[in-house]
Parts: sequence; C-alpha cells; structure tokens
Amino acid sequence: MSDRSTPRALRMAQPLARQVAEEVAKQYGVCIRPVPLKRLDTHTGQWEIIDAPCGATLDSKCSPCAKRNRQLRMAQCREGWHLDQEPVITPDEPNDEQRWLIEFRADIHAQRDAADQAGQDTADLDAVISGLDEEINAAGMRGNVLGRTVPKRNRSTRRRQDAPDLPKRKMINSTLGRTFTGSDGKIYRPSLFVTLTLPSYGKIRNGVPVNPDSYDYARAARDALHFSKLVDRFVQNLRRVAGYDVQYFAAVEPQKRLAPHLHMAIRGTLPRAEIKQIAAATYHQVWWPPTDQVVFDGERLPVWVDDAGYLDPATGEVLPAWDQALDQLDADEAGEPLHVVRFGVQVDVQGVLAGTADADQCIRYLSKYLTKSISDSLDPDDQARREHAGRMAEALRFEPCSPTCPNWLRYGVQPKNARPGMTPGQCRGKAHKPEHLGYAGRRVLVSRKWSNKTLAEHKQDRRIWVLEALGQPDEPTDPHRYVWKPVPAGDANVPPLAMRLLRSVAERQRWRVHMARLQAEADGQDLSATEQAGRAA
Repeated sequence: MSDRSTPRALRMAQPLARQVAEEVAKQYGVCIRPVPLKRLDTHTGQWEIIDAPCGATLDSKCSPCAKRNRQLRMAQCREGWHLDQEPVITPDEPNDEQRWLIEFRADIHAQRDAADQAGQDTADLDAVISGLDEEINAAGMRGNVLGRTVPKRNRSTRRRQDAPDLPKRKMINSTLGRTFTGSDGKIYRPSLFVTLTLPSYGKIRNGVPVNPDSYDYARAARDALHFSKLVDRFVQNLRRVAGYDVQYFAAVEPQKRLAPHLHMAIRGTLPRAEIKQIAAATYHQVWWPPTDQVVFDGERLPVWVDDAGYLDPATGEVLPAWDQALDQLDADEAGEPLHVVRFGVQVDVQGVLAGTADADQCIRYLSKYLTKSISDSLDPDDQARREHAGRMAEALRFEPCSPTCPNWLRYGVQPKNARPGMTPGQCRGKAHKPEHLGYAGRRVLVSRKWSNKTLAEHKQDRRIWVLEALGQPDEPTDPHRYVWKPVPAGDANVPPLAMRLLRSVAERQRWRVHMARLQAEADGQDLSATEQAGRAA
C-alpha cells in the first residue's frame, strides 16, 4: 500500500503494481490473458488447473501471444518460400481400426436405407451415423465419407466481355518455379513478392477522402466484403497461366485509406507483365439477390412465425426463402450479378532471391500487421480518419455480408437458415464489426504445399529446439492421456489472475536461468555470473 503521508501528486505519479506485473509478464513472454482449463490425468486420476495461452493473433491486449504467433508465421513463410525440393504429401495407409470403422459405417448406412425404403423412422440410425462420422475423424481420417452431399449451384463459366482473356499453359505436376544458371555456373531460384490493391473510390489525401460526399463508400464496402473471393480467383488464374501448382504465403493488410490490400510471396517467377495481366483479368461476380430496393425499414419489419418463417406484416405473405430467391435469379436470363469486384491498376511485382536482405525484409513486411486489427491503424487524434472509418462502417451497416446475414430481410428475402430475432442493421458477423471494416476473411493465407508443415508442426519444431537446448528428450505424449474441460466462471479453485501471472513469470525465470547455465557450461564461464545474466535477460 502507498504511504498516505506522501503528497497525492507524487502518489498518482507512481506506477500501479498490477500494471508493472503485466509489463514484466510481457517482458518474459507470458500470456497476460490466460484461459484456465481443468486437466484430468487419466493415468493418475488427478485434476489440475492449467493456464492455456489465449493465442491472440490480432489482439494487441495480449502482445506476448501475438508476437509468438507472428514469429511462427515468419518461420513458416521463410521455410516455404524458396523450396528446392517437391514437398512430399503422401497419405498414410489406413490401419485396421480405420478400415473397421468404414465397414461398420457402410453396414449402418445400408440399414438406414432399408428402413427409409420401408417407411420406418430413421432417427436412431441417423444418430448412430453422426456418431460414427465423428469417430472416423477422431481415428485420424480427414473429411467426410460421403463428400459433398448438397448439390453445387452451377453458373455459366463464360468470361465477361469487359475482362481481357488470359493465356493458358499446360499444367505440370510441380510446385517449384523455374531455375536460372548464371555465368559462374551457380543456380538461381528466384521468387516473387506481389502487392495487389483495390481500385480508387475517390481522391484521397492523407488517408481520407478529399470530398466525402462523392467518395463511393457503397462500392468500397462491397469490395471489402468480397475481397477474399477475389484473391481466390487471382490464385486460380495465376496457376492456369503459370502452368504449375503455384504456392503462396499472403497477408491481407489495411491501407491508409482503410481498404484491404494483399501482399503475396509466390514461389517461382513469372514475367511482371503477365502478373499485371492476370490481375487486370481477374474478377469475382457476386450472384446474390438484388438489394437496389428497400422493402422493409424502420418500424415496419418482417414478423417471425413458427413453422413458416418471416412474413410481410401488411399482407401476411411469407418472404421468399434464400434458395427460392436464388432460383428466381437463375431463371432470369437477363439477370446481373449483385456486384463485380476487381483489383485496381496498382500492381507491384518484385523479384526476390533466397537468403538475401530483400527476402528478410519482405518477410518482415508480410507479418507487419498480423498483430493488429484494421482499426488499430487509426490514430486517436486523427479525427478526419476516424470520421472516414465511421462513414465506412455506416455503409456496411445494411449491406448483406453473407447468405445468413439478417440484412436480407431489409430487401424482402429470408436469410439462409433464418431464425427468430433477426433484425436488419444488427448483424453480428465479423465483417460488420468496426475493427474489421468489411473484411471478414483470414488475415494470413497459406497454400497447402507451402512449407509442407502445418502451423502446429512449426510450433513443434520450436518445442524440439527448446528441449534440445535444455538437454531433455522429446518424448511423445499419449494423446489420450489427458481430458480437458473448461473452467466455469467464478470457480473458487482458480487463483486470481495476478497470482497466476506471477507464477508464470517465476517459471520463465527458472527457464532462463537453466538456459543460461547450459550455455555457460558449454562455454566454460562462471555459473554465478551466468545466473545473474539469465535473470537480467
């Protein structure tokens, strides 16, 4: 406690002990927002409380977790960018348990089909099948036995007349780019670093529109909502033109004007002119019902009726369901897509060689914003940019973000999987939140054959390195040994957060001292001085 005899001005100038504890925890890389979990050791039958890291990636409130994930992403990017050997992804042979589960699944499915044909109730068999599907995945098999069960809605693949054509090369089964041999006989394997932006919506100065009234906020909002689909189309076109299975590591970041743009590390190389041609020819059409006419607004909103859905409050007619609205759109031969999103004319393409300073700089640039949300780039003192963000959020307020968005009710269509309580303008989707400003996709995009490792495997690499440095063996643990359960809020067995942070800091101190001792033993240094250095590190 502070000395009450100390003048108030001096007391208020003193840092709070709790805040200092959090800063020390950050210094030691301790998660400051740990999630308490109960863990049962099935071998001993003992329960214990374990603090799991919150795993924040875009949350500046827990900078240690965000920093740790950023470092993992940087390692993932570096390892996959300039591979010189094809990644080997060969599925394991199924074991006896997996074969038996599939055989049992086939038998139950046959019983279900027979019962359905006989007009009998299949609820029990459906429940057994659902449980078997979960066991199949738990046994180490990917995907669903039946694959896609809902037919895909097909549309014409004819290219738009206002989009340039693309060249197409014969595909080869490779993920590696071209190599070049220098005059000295050295083989070079260059790659690319590409930056793609969205088009202009109006003149910008210092990150804000010069004339907000003429700035096309509606188009900016829709482009942000569907930007992730546009990136998918770019990758598809890139692979068709390149002629090989192009691999990439990309990050979506906010521009100063708050529009999302893409930085992409591409394995292999193509002529810059072709990359720009691909970007110019890439587009994504959003085939959704029209939203040019507001049907329900203000207090006049659709009414929910059980077993019927949403009704027009004036006529009592049931609003068209989502699939019905799409069927009407498909039947209209003159129908137009709701929106067409394209890239802007600014396309930056750089060649990068492995192991160079340029490669390291690009990797740092790719991960620059991965610990921040889009709204974090706003300066609290920059009133003009905050007003710009507010106008963008307002443009997104009634814009449908997905087939399940409640905003469809505003335009006379029932959202997909409609439920009671939906209100236009109150969608809880990620895209409508101010910290995302329309972009609801993943901030990090990594192709499947990039580094031939998942993020969990990259974490395991770091764990193995630490264990080797500590001189401890990497003994695999039984995945079925522990049972984890969430801890209810207010559980008396969970110590206060400050106490848990202090315990974690003390544990990190012991780790650092141990590491310093091992290094000192290897270098033949004085151990007492090393321990002091380890605590100060």
